[in-house]
Amino acid sequence: MQSLYALKPGFQAILRPLVARIARAGITANFVTLASLAICAAYGALLAATGSKAALLSLPAILLLRMALNAIDGMLAREHAQASALGGRLNEFGDVLSDICLYLPFAVFGVPPALVVLVVLTGILAEFAGVASHTHGGLRSYAGPFGKSDRAAFFALIAVALALFKPPAIVIAGLFVLAAAGGLLTTFNRLMCGARSCRN
Repeated sequence: MQSLYALKPGFQAILRPLVARIARAGITANFVTLASLAICAAYGALLAATGSKAALLSLPAILLLRMALNAIDGMLAREHAQASALGGRLNEFGDVLSDICLYLPFAVFGVPPALVVLVVLTGILAEFAGVASHTHGGLRSYAGPFGKSDRAAFFALIAVALALFKPPAIVIAGLFVLAAAGGLLTTFNRLMCGARSCRN
């Protein structure tokens, strides 16, 4: 099932010259992974502490930076001989922890906390399903419709809407219910795709 993940090859092509310079500078994939996590944690703390319009409006840029760093660490690992078991574990752990840091603070903006937690949990389940498909004899599944990139786009749009348009609470709640359903569907798709290449 289609996902924004399909755009990743083009995004990587844009970043490839920068990645080559980063590799020549001696910066490692693991350093980039940890830097991305630190940025997400710091921003999430700021968002939760201030609850400000400016913090909300900066989320799309933070998410774009996070996606760029996630692509960069993977390219350093695969294309510059930096792949390691530790790096793989840090990558998966960092993705989940970054989601938690970035998205749980939405509970302070009037979104029902239970729905925020539900969307975060279904995102964690989807990532776990992708890893499990690889661990148990298949390929790492990136099937959609609500993978990491899609969750990022969802929260970026919600952040802008909350900052600029103040949509009714019931509309926001409904969107979060749909996002949770998307996470569950993604989990199912990744489990079913685990035995074959399912990278869309």
